[in-house]
Amino acid sequence: MQNPRLSAVYAKSLADLAIEQKKLDTIFSDMQYIKAVCGASREFVQLLKSPIIFADKKQAIINDITKGKVSDITAAFNTLLIKKGREGYLPQIADAFIEQYNKLNGINSVKVTTAVPLSEKNKNNILAKLKTEVGFDKVELETAVDADLIGGFVLEFNNNLVDASIARDLRDIKKQFQQNLYVQNIK
Repeated sequence: MQNPRLSAVYAKSLADLAIEQKKLDTIFSDMQYIKAVCGASREFVQLLKSPIIFADKKQAIINDITKGKVSDITAAFNTLLIKKGREGYLPQIADAFIEQYNKLNGINSVKVTTAVPLSEKNKNNILAKLKTEVGFDKVELETAVDADLIGGFVLEFNNNLVDASIARDLRDIKKQFQQNLYVQNIK
């Protein structure tokens, strides 16, 4: 049930309202909270998407989870989503809002995946390189660990992928052996 266009439209509307009310940072914190709740509870996301559970029950559950933790604007927005039958898109809308907030504030989101956890020194080196080489002023760095990389790193930003991992090098070598480019030249 992915619909990035719908999510972006709702997120843009919420961002416009937040800017108008001068509460952009507050709503951003609310969306981070909602994203964290959705990330921590798969059951909550399934509940939002379930056609079997009635809207009033979903409203009560969302109110219980967010009571005192989100602003009145976000609570009203959640109610609007439920009335429109769009509550299943709430996790995507939260992500889209965070993306729009970052864009408005010039924050670049970067994900680094390594075989072992990054040290603070390495994180700082990566941030410095991004600022000098790519020209990013503000960087939000997300780190992940994937032992299958063997070594090196994978860097993702602005729909770009820099794969400097040992696993990719091994795949490239395997491909070269499978193509056998140099056997014809031996004759």
